[in-house]
Amino acid sequence: MLSFAQAAILGILQGVTELFPVSSLGHIALLPQLLNWQIDQSTSTFVSFVVAIHLATALVLLAFFWREWVRIIVGVLRSLYTRRVANDVYARLGWLLIVGTIPAGLLGLLLQTKLQALFGAGPIVALALFFNGLMLFGADALRKRAPQDIARDEALAKLSFPQAFGIGIAQSLALIPGFSRTGAAMTGGLLSGLSHENAARFAFLLATPIIFAAAALKVPGLFKADSSILGAALVGAVCAAAAAYISVRFLTNYFKTRTLRPFAIYCTIAGLFALLFLLFV
Repeated sequence: MLSFAQAAILGILQGVTELFPVSSLGHIALLPQLLNWQIDQSTSTFVSFVVAIHLATALVLLAFFWREWVRIIVGVLRSLYTRRVANDVYARLGWLLIVGTIPAGLLGLLLQTKLQALFGAGPIVALALFFNGLMLFGADALRKRAPQDIARDEALAKLSFPQAFGIGIAQSLALIPGFSRTGAAMTGGLLSGLSHENAARFAFLLATPIIFAAAALKVPGLFKADSSILGAALVGAVCAAAAAYISVRFLTNYFKTRTLRPFAIYCTIAGLFALLFLLFV
């Protein structure tokens, strides 16, 4: 189905585009069609491969933010014991992440069959990538200019639960290949008053549990398929992990002083180019 070289290319592409706000699913769906790879992207085996390389990215995020995750998990457990969340930064942050995960989790379960079919619909994916660029332009133009001089985790914990749910709804757009999980979650964060740095941080934390949940559902499917896909998945996962590590280190520094505008420009141009190529070439 997939050669090792193709798996490596898709893995690197996933590791970069999952964290950059440019849609990993969109790029993974479009590249094989633009390069005329003879693979069926709508099969459950290919989707399981995609989830496996997503899992590698999630493991990198977990390792990169492991100190925060330890504090968050301890905070949530502490809140269950004391039945208090107020004034406990990490307990509150943990529950905010749980609330933010609900929309994408529910919609992913309800619509997984229909969403899976979109992998083979290149023009739709290209159009979604174009609109992802417009979304990023809008996020920068409309974001609330609330001061964010406080420490990063304290800033995230100041979000309200409706705001976290709204960011989760925004993240759900990424179930459509072409819309970026990071970009959509950052859009929700910016419109909730977070700085670019804090919006990216919340987006990276929010991505981790939803990717792990998807992996728990889909990765076992790899073991029911042809054994050759397991080797391809391993190659893709290693490449995705390496690319994701470089990407997250870069982006956590980039968003301290920069905006979404370069990614917005890229997505609108790339989406429009891919759409015209698939329709007329």
